[in-house]
This record gives sequence, structure tokens and C-alpha cells, in this order.
Amino acid sequence: MRVNSDHLKQLGLQLKPYTKPITWRSLLQVVTTFTPFFLLFVLSHRLLGVHWAWSLPLNILAGLFLVRIFILQHDAGHGSFFRARWANTLLGFVSSILTLVPYAAWQYTHALHHSTSSNLDRRGVGDVYTMTVQEYLQASRWQRLRYRVFRNPFTIYLLGPFVVFMVGYRIPMGISRQKPALLRSVMYTNLGIALYLTAIVVLFGWKTLWLVYLPIQYVASAVGLFLFYIQHQFEDAYWERDPRWEFLRAGLEGASYLRLPRVLQWLTGNIGFHHVHHLAPRIPNYLLEKAYREIPLLQNAPTFTLKDAIKVAFADLHLYDEERGHLVGFRDVAPLLPRKEGTQVSMKAVSGEHRS
Repeated sequence: MRVNSDHLKQLGLQLKPYTKPITWRSLLQVVTTFTPFFLLFVLSHRLLGVHWAWSLPLNILAGLFLVRIFILQHDAGHGSFFRARWANTLLGFVSSILTLVPYAAWQYTHALHHSTSSNLDRRGVGDVYTMTVQEYLQASRWQRLRYRVFRNPFTIYLLGPFVVFMVGYRIPMGISRQKPALLRSVMYTNLGIALYLTAIVVLFGWKTLWLVYLPIQYVASAVGLFLFYIQHQFEDAYWERDPRWEFLRAGLEGASYLRLPRVLQWLTGNIGFHHVHHLAPRIPNYLLEKAYREIPLLQNAPTFTLKDAIKVAFADLHLYDEERGHLVGFRDVAPLLPRKEGTQVSMKAVSGEHRS
């Protein structure tokens, strides 16, 4: 549903009262998130003595708590979790050792993601890179192959946790290499992770490192990639070029509301209200639902159930068609590839409707 610009401006003002963190609620979240995580870790370690399979359910649950830890880090990065900057920084850095995501470096690129989300002229930082149809048709075979591999669900959800979280965030690249503060963030996080891993080996042994720590990290990373992907990569997601791109429209129409079962909503820190977060990043996670319930316009956002989200996660929706204004698949543009040389290709030439 398209919302006019005047209503969007009013929406921005309506969201301001929700942007003030409540210290006792933030502290309660810290206690009810970190404590269960470490208890599950220890219990999973002890169950290894019975049989490694007994630890698997606990590793999955601990992985979900690690997702919740990342949400606290995420809020701290937006300055929305505590009023004091030092408190946000402390929480963010400690969390980063557990999540493997360097706090200051990610904070910087994530801020760029918010300021450029759904902007076709400013893609590539802090987002899941998306080609337009025209770019794909004009690309070389090698470029198209690389893009198809990159967008393949196997790559994203099975290899992604290793490539992105366990390897990619360990190496200063791009902006992180150019800015000393961000470079230090990566290095300090790596040092903290090294000390954390050493402590695990000393206190629990190598077996726990391989059969408890790594599965927990893998589960959390895979869930995190799934959530981030599906909340921006749906068929009718808003995309626009400068100067027509609008920040508030990108939030309401370019991010989705993922309606999760209550337990999963809690474990994922209300990140399902992703459109509310994009409209007002300074709202702490525990006030996102309140804003959603009390401001009717927020209920017009693209809405998905978990079942819908799984379909979106594996759908052939990888190219943005600027003519028709929505994502299409590789199969949709395949008939155009032989005719692309020296011509301006139009998606209107494709017969039939889009199949997801």
C-alpha cells in the first residue's frame, strides 16, 4: 500500500516519543539474555559427557539467545539501549566478542545501511547486494555466475555463517581498513575472541569448543542472515533512485513486518518489527511493538508469517525490475540474455507473469 508523503512526515513525528530508552528495562534484558546463554552453554558442555547428541537442542536454543545478544549489541550501536554513550559502547563491545561482529566497524556500516536502504544509487554497504535487471543483462557471463552463486540459498544460509561471521568479520576490508578507528575495532574484537576461545579450551576443553561453541555460533549466524535477508528482499519491496528516494518510504515499504510466534519474537528481540526500526532506529527493541500497536499507519507495512518468510528466503527473487517496480527472478530474464548485446532490454518483452 502506497502512503502519501504528508502522512509519512506525520509518522516520523509520531515515533519520537518511543525513542527514549528505559534503563531498568534495558538492564533486565541484559540479565535475562546473557544469563540463560551462559547457563545453556555450561549445561550443553556437561551433556557432552553423556552423548554429543544430547547437547544439540541446547546448542540451538543457545544460538537463539546469541541472536538476542546481537539485538542488544545492535540497539547499543544505534545509541538506543542506554542513555549514556559509554554504557552502549561497553555493552556493544562485550557482545561483539560473543557475536563475532566487531562493534564500531559494524556500527558504522550499519548506519550507512539505514541511510541508503532501498536506494538503487547507493547499494553495497551493509546490505544484501541486489542487481537490477538491466545490470544483470549487461554483465559478463562471469559476473552473472558470481552473482548467482552469491544469491544462492545454499551460499547464504549454509556457507554464509562461516564466510561472513567467522572469516569475513575477522579481516579488515573496505571502509574498516581505511578508517583507523574501525580497524582498531576489528583488531580488538579479534583479540577479545582469542581470549574467549582460550578460556573455553582451558575451562571446558577442545571438545566443547568444537561441539558446543561452534554449533551455537553457526545457528546464530544462520538465523541472523535469514532474518536480515527476508526483511528486505521480498517481491514488492520499495526501491528508488536519487533524488526520488525517500528515507521514510524506504522504512515503511522497503522493510517488512515479520509476525513471529511469541517465543521467537522474544528470542529475536522484536526484530520482526523491522519496518518500525528502519523508520526510527533510536527506538529500543522493547518499544517497537508498542509503537506498532499504537500507530495505525505502521500496520500498513508488508507483513509476513514465518511460513511466508521461508518461502521468500528460497524464492527466485534476485533482480530488481525498475520498469515494473518489483523483484523478479533469474528465470524471468533468462529469455532475454541472447538478445542483450547492443540493445536496451525491456522486461515488457518477457511473456507471462513473474513466478516466485
